[in-house]
Amino acid sequence: QVQLVESGGGLVQAGASLNLSCRTSGDTICISTMAWYRQAPGKERERVATLNSGGTTVYLDSVKGRFTISRDNAKNSLYLRMNSLRAEDTALYYCRADTAYGLGPACEYGMEYWGKGTLVTVSS
Repeated sequence: QVQLVESGGGLVQAGASLNLSCRTSGDTICISTMAWYRQAPGKERERVATLNSGGTTVYLDSVKGRFTISRDNAKNSLYLRMNSLRAEDTALYYCRADTAYGLGPACEYGMEYWGKGTLVTVSS
């Protein structure tokens, strides 16, 4: 089992920066891929950034060059550095972790875990 807790959201003005954190606990050794998603009111949830176990990253086109996803295995945390925030970035941001078989004695492939989200509001 893996537990995820997001933090760092808040109310900021357009152009500001914000750092989001995702603290993981439980069977963290089983985690392979991690990602940040977001969902704005009345819209579908979308993937903002993905960090694969090999270190490769994938970003939503609208955040490329502004957001940076990273992880600190020693602290069991995932981060999202957001620069030059825009009003359209306003959303509830979620952390996701996927597990992979073979990383540990009790790991299962394809398990998906989500945090409860942290709210980011950008005023224009």
